[in-house]
Amino acid sequence: MSKIDFKKTLKHLYNPSKKDISVITIPAMNFLMIDGQGNPNTSPSYALAVESLYAVSYSLKFMIKKTGQADYVVLPLEALWWTKNMADFSPDNKDAWQWTIMIMQPEYISEELVQKAIIAVKDKKGDLALDKLRFEHFSEGQSAQIMYIGPYADEAPTIQRIHKHIDDLGKQLSGKHHEIYLSDPRRTAAEKLKTIIRQPFK
Repeated sequence: MSKIDFKKTLKHLYNPSKKDISVITIPAMNFLMIDGQGNPNTSPSYALAVESLYAVSYSLKFMIKKTGQADYVVLPLEALWWTKNMADFSPDNKDAWQWTIMIMQPEYISEELVQKAIIAVKDKKGDLALDKLRFEHFSEGQSAQIMYIGPYADEAPTIQRIHKHIDDLGKQLSGKHHEIYLSDPRRTAAEKLKTIIRQPFK
């Protein structure tokens, strides 16, 4: 059984240009999601949410593989970021940040399978943040994105560039600031971190 890597089969979504901003229409897809608030660098709830998402995602992967239906690479962590008043959205006030972290799931993952995976993870690892986890159909539609390489703290000029590009198209920002983390920050030097920065617009 060959292993599917959705980052390659969905290359237009997970491997944008490093130089040029691309405009694409993001299809509706299924995600495991957890909502929260606080500084992702220091918040225990954020760390628990990340652990919960990966634990259930890997449980689902092994459940599907065991059936012989498919084998696939678990997709990367993604996050939506915002504040109640976006004028307050600043890297200097991360405690006020609200977030939804999520991992995309293949189309053959169902709500029933998700509930079975949650039970299996809870039996093995305890509650974590499993009571906050949900399985949801998510659609962004038309979006601008680019591959950013470097420290998370230095993203601001790239984000501003995307916003200007959208403004130059005569469009308005809609939805939430979206990031997709292709590197493991525990094992990758900050200057080599690969992050897709995405912004929906209308």
